[in-house]
Amino acid sequence: MTLLSVKNLRAYYRTEVYGISRTVQAVDGVSFDLLPNEIYGVAGESSCGKTTLIKVISGNIKPPLKALEGSVNYNFDDYKVDMLQISQEELRQNVRWKEISYVMQGSMSVLNPVRKIIETFRDIVDTHERITDKKKFLEQTRTHINRLGLPTDVLNAYPHQLSGGMRQRVAIALATVFQPALIIADEPTTALDVVVQRGVLQMIKDIQTLSGNTVLLVTHDMAVHANVADRVMIMYAGRIAEEAPTESIFNAPIHPYTQHLIHSLPMIGERSTKASLKGAPPNLANPPSGCRFHPRCPYVMDVCRTEVPDLISVKERHRVACHLVKEGS
Repeated sequence: MTLLSVKNLRAYYRTEVYGISRTVQAVDGVSFDLLPNEIYGVAGESSCGKTTLIKVISGNIKPPLKALEGSVNYNFDDYKVDMLQISQEELRQNVRWKEISYVMQGSMSVLNPVRKIIETFRDIVDTHERITDKKKFLEQTRTHINRLGLPTDVLNAYPHQLSGGMRQRVAIALATVFQPALIIADEPTTALDVVVQRGVLQMIKDIQTLSGNTVLLVTHDMAVHANVADRVMIMYAGRIAEEAPTESIFNAPIHPYTQHLIHSLPMIGERSTKASLKGAPPNLANPPSGCRFHPRCPYVMDVCRTEVPDLISVKERHRVACHLVKEGS
């Protein structure tokens, strides 16, 4: 059984200024499934469509973004949700925070600088479940943060009194207060040093182990995926280039773009110079024909310039969109 099934999703930004129309093909024909109790990584360069994808699957579709085609279906035990058809009221009452929560990129974007942490917890909980017993709420909140390894005294602190790593941990605690089925973490370790990153990632893994929920981890940092993800999807220019279990992605990458990402990672003791990928990511308002990676691909063929490669299965749970490979090979 799948928790989330995304089929042929096309989500574009459409604007019209001074009579000039512009369409940005941010997510173009994306299909994948999320399984219960897994950490699923999404990787790729900036502007590859990662953020747009999580906006759509979390129901945050606002103009100029529009979902033009495809389906986004959730299966929360006995509660099924079509995210492209759900009303805003049902989304707010039954889905957000309760079934799907969101850990934003910057903790200070989540925490109100003039309210103590306990008041932020109260605001979120009271919005979905009216607080009638303040003492019970306080006890449950303390139990929740202690369970996640946070000291009780953070509840009486203002955000500016906490370190960046502690604020990010508080943001994760807020996102998991209702024990949702899916946690979407958008660059949760950005701007944190490597020691603090390790603590935040371990917290995410611990939560996933304790609660058995699914984590969608979005980051361009491949080292983060190597440490925590069960499966990884590589996106390029709004499309899926490769999807596979983490071990396969790092030990046997198939798509030329994935190979470059893996080979660009520094290795302990390595002294060789890393070659950069030629060119720049395409403009998604006017993407290249055929395979969108072909202008930068070292193995480009004529067919790559004219035909879009299918996303085919080459091994169990391993899919690749490249004309260099054949299904089952």
